[in-house]
Formats: sequence, C-alpha cells, structure tokens
Amino acid sequence: MSEHDVLTFARGLSGRLATRSRHVSVFLGAGTSKACGLPDVGTLQESISAKLNGESKAHFDRLVTNRGLEQALSRLRRIAAIVEGSDQVDGLDAQSAQDLDRSICEAIVSEISGSDSNLNPVELFAAWIARADYTRPVEIFTVNYDLLIEQALDSVGVPYFDGFVGSMRARFRSDLVEASPSSDDYIPRFFARLWKLHGSLNWERSESDVVRLGQPVPSGTPAAIYPSDAKYEESRRVPFVVLQDRLRRALCEPESLTLVSGYSWSDEHLNELFFDATTRRPRSEVIAFCFDSIPDELAIHATKTPNLQVVTQSEAILGGIRAPWSCPPDTTDLPADIWKDGSVSLGDFRSLAQFLSRATTTPSVIDDPIGMTRIDSRDGNG
Repeated sequence: MSEHDVLTFARGLSGRLATRSRHVSVFLGAGTSKACGLPDVGTLQESISAKLNGESKAHFDRLVTNRGLEQALSRLRRIAAIVEGSDQVDGLDAQSAQDLDRSICEAIVSEISGSDSNLNPVELFAAWIARADYTRPVEIFTVNYDLLIEQALDSVGVPYFDGFVGSMRARFRSDLVEASPSSDDYIPRFFARLWKLHGSLNWERSESDVVRLGQPVPSGTPAAIYPSDAKYEESRRVPFVVLQDRLRRALCEPESLTLVSGYSWSDEHLNELFFDATTRRPRSEVIAFCFDSIPDELAIHATKTPNLQVVTQSEAILGGIRAPWSCPPDTTDLPADIWKDGSVSLGDFRSLAQFLSRATTTPSVIDDPIGMTRIDSRDGNG
C-alpha cells in the first residue's frame, strides 16, 4: 500500500509559497475561529436559543432541528419575502419572520463579540501576510462573521482592503473590488484583500444598502450576516454577489494556489466554485486542510482532480491518490506544526498558521535544517 511522505509535501508547499509569481489566496472557515477560542456552530446555536424567549425560542429551536444556523436564517428570509398578509409558513407571518431574523442576528453579534479569544493563531497568520511579497496581493476569503482577522492584521500593521471605503459608515465599492491591476482604480498590491463572503459583525443592514461600521453593530440594529436568496433590494445584495464572484475569479487565476482551512465543505454553492475551478483550470491548485476526516464529496472530487489536494492528520489525497501518511524516519528535528504525537498537524489552523509564519517568498537554505524552503527536484513538486 502506498503512503504519502509529509516532508515531501511540506517542502513542495514551501516551494510553491516561495514563488513570487503565484497568485496566493486563503479561504478560512469556522474551524479557524474555533481554533482561536470562539464558539463553534453547535455551541453558538445553543447560546442563541438560550438568549431567545417564548415563541421566538420555540420557532428557532424548531428551525434548527434539521438545519444549520445559516439554513435557518435563509428559510426565515424566504418566509419574509414570499408570505403576504396574515398567511403563515412554519407558524410565522412575514413580520414575525423578520423579527426573529433580527433577534437571531443580534444574538450572534452579542455572543461572538463578547466571547474571549486567543489571537495568537491569527497573528501568526497575519505575520506571514505582512512578509508576503507576491506580484499579486494575497486574497483572504472567509465565511466567518467575527473580527479576528481584522484585529490580527491591525496588530501587526498590515494594510488591507475589504471592499468598503470609509471608517465610521464605510460604503461598499464594487468598482474597486473588481478593478484589474492595469486599472487606475486598482488598490496597491501591498494591501492584502479581505473578502467576507457571509457578512460581518460590523456590517449594518439598512433599508437601502449595507455599510461597514467601525465597531460591531449596536443592539437593535440589523447586522448583514449570511447572504440569502430572499428578494432583497439589489443594493443590499451587492457586497455578497460581488465578493462571491471575486472568489470565482481568484480560483480561476492561472498559477494560483488557494489554501483552505477550517471549512466544513457543507456549502454546496461554494463547493461548486472550488470543484469547477480545479476541474476546468488544471493550473489552479487548491489544498484543503481538514481537522478531522475528509468529507465524502470532497474526497470524490479530489481523487479525480490532481490539483485539488486534501490533508488531514492521518491521511491525504495528493495527486488523486488517497493514502495514509508514512512516519518520518527521524522526527527529532521536525517542527510540531508539521508532525506531532505521531500524526500530521497541518489540518489544525493553529499549526498551519505557525507553518505559514515560517514561510518566505525568498527561498534559502540558511537556518533551515529540514529544507522547508527548498524545492527538491526529486520530490516532483514546485
């Protein structure tokens, strides 16, 4: 039975990260925030239920019984969009659906903004962003609502652009998001790009549009969290539509490398963007780091698409081959962010962030005993 060599993989990844001409992106899911101490989706749902009372609590508990939190919000918004007058769906009319939507979003903002967090993993990640010197800006895509990445980028002094212009009530500028490097409107490449695909704690949803505040939205103000297919006014859908298209275009860039961490692969629409790009664009590479087992749908696509790779603690799918990791012959000098307690640790965002913090865009063998920044031609990677 074949086995994968973690040192070969790590050296190859370091080599690809050291290629300045690559277009490098990172996609972060809820697992990255959990690695920093924020509640996972299950814990968040329990906290929201505890904050609601009476019929609101009963409706919410029923909605999430066979759905995730975001699916519950999407259903509420569909009800609010299509129900008229005194008609009801799931015991809710349009107004009560809107009220429950607002209450849930307020509870999400309160719970996440009030939770203690450990910024060390995201600060290590931000330290890598600060040193990255690619010909194209690094793009950070995330479906998380929290402000951890913003706090980390600020703490290490990384300038970034998130699609909004302004401080207190920043307006979304789709023209700047969509600008090409040759355009006069192009934000300089030393600005990292931060694209929040599902909204944020500090995005305020008004009657006409979405604005970014300088702090989490205050109680009683609706937060723009999770896009839905409800019939919002077009201006309120703009950020979500434009940023999702930005992800599609980033994945289709030639010589692109996208690292995925903390993502559960449960969003079919986003999954399709990844699967379509790796199928149609053989020079677009995606590496998915999974904390636990490999989701079935991801495994099916990765075994058929060599440029979609998957890494877990015990096994990997590399070049279309699913196999366990072999134990390195000598683990004495191996960093804990690569190998720890008999398994590969890169599936944990904390370890991946540590690994990235040692990455460079200028390959060197100095002070590099395991050759992390070298591309060994015998590895066949690079």
